Amino acid sequence: KADVVVAADCTAFAYGNFHNDFMKGKAIVIACPKLDDGQEIYLEKVQALIEDAKINTLTVVTMEVPCCGGLLAMVKQAAAAASRKVPIKSVVIGIQGGIKSEDWA
Repeated sequence: KADVVVAADCTAFAYGNFHNDFMKGKAIVIACPKLDDGQEIYLEKVQALIEDAKINTLTVVTMEVPCCGGLLAMVKQAAAAASRKVPIKSVVIGIQGGIKSEDWA
């Protein structure tokens, strides 16, 4: 069972300690809710991670910009449709590069 990080594409570039703070010992998925096409496939894949891969937790790392809000919403939607429940943590990176908020969703 893995802990999975779903990160917006730009978060690793904006937050200098991304690898140490978020990736160590975790599987990672990257996505861009603004620029990626076919986002409905994300719903299916996240739901499959929860149901088939039986992950422990999901951590969603986004930027504080409006276009990133869709990523957390998509993960929550996929989790709600899954047959098993997993805790979801939301981490928001500020435009200055620091952690702006960190909460269990």
